Amino acid sequence: MKKSIERIAGDTEGVSYEFPVYRIEGTSPDAPTAYLQAALHSCELPGTVAIHALMKRLRKAEAEGRIRGAMTIVPSANPIGSTQMLFGEMHGRFHFDTRRNFNRGFALLDEPDASPLSGSAKVTTADQELKDRLMQLSMGHDIVLDLHCAYEGVPYIYAHSVLWPAIADCASALRLEAILYSSDPGDGEFEVAAIHPYLKASPEVARLDRRVVATVEFRGMRDVDPELAEADAEGLYRLLVWRGVVSDEAIGPQEPYAGIAAPLENLEMMRSPCSGTVLYHVKPGDRVEKGDLVATIVHSPGEPDGSADIRAPQSGYVLTRHMHRFTRRGGDLMKIIGDRRSATDVVVEE
Repeated sequence: MKKSIERIAGDTEGVSYEFPVYRIEGTSPDAPTAYLQAALHSCELPGTVAIHALMKRLRKAEAEGRIRGAMTIVPSANPIGSTQMLFGEMHGRFHFDTRRNFNRGFALLDEPDASPLSGSAKVTTADQELKDRLMQLSMGHDIVLDLHCAYEGVPYIYAHSVLWPAIADCASALRLEAILYSSDPGDGEFEVAAIHPYLKASPEVARLDRRVVATVEFRGMRDVDPELAEADAEGLYRLLVWRGVVSDEAIGPQEPYAGIAAPLENLEMMRSPCSGTVLYHVKPGDRVEKGDLVATIVHSPGEPDGSADIRAPQSGYVLTRHMHRFTRRGGDLMKIIGDRRSATDVVVEE
């Protein structure tokens, strides 16, 4: 295992950012390869500790000659966001300067060639240079996982519909509760950009049967503890074994996926009609029926009509909910995977 340091120039003199990259050379040139990154949103830490726990498994496998496919691992992918502290709290989803989401604006390349992302004549900002660098690091790998988390939620993934149902083994290996798939080009999310070069490629280049490209949501932001880190590391390791990147006879055979799989258009984004204190009546993982009370907004405390009830627009599965207990009008409350197309406008902010 080799460690290198990637450096990103800041947007003012004397400022720069760096992050470590770990590489493992595989023993078989024909084996699938893997790229893992975590904390692109710097404040989302479950993936970082999962990779930390995974590394000891990989070091052992490497020492025993069981790493078949090459691997590139970035445990903390966003050093810019990690520096954005305000009143003692990290704000790692958006770049303070450009106000752009760190998981938006990745280049949608038409071919699996990262050379257009480099060049001294290219003028860019630090956050965009970081995105280009991460794309360069991930390019060419068969398995590309971007590890995130929700505010509060069950574990699930986003993936391109072209990979469903072949990607079901990923969800099974990681013990996920749901898969959301879509062919929408989105707004340049990392996972969308990672699969984009292969969508129009020839079958010999695309090799979609061996690709796993997904945004993995490891529960909620507070779900950071030793037990979950080990469980998620075991899931990642299980996937690497099932897909042939690592060899390990101690890992059992592939298991069928028993969770939810739905198109992204079925996702209901529940938003508040007013500001106030949020009282949730359901939690992630609950099943709801159309018309069920899912939340109450206390907007005028003490008044007889001082609260507003929020009800499920259709039957479905509660995927996530916001961790804050005060909301403004239009604020996100929760996501529900419906049994049919969404009755509300879908705008996914991950």
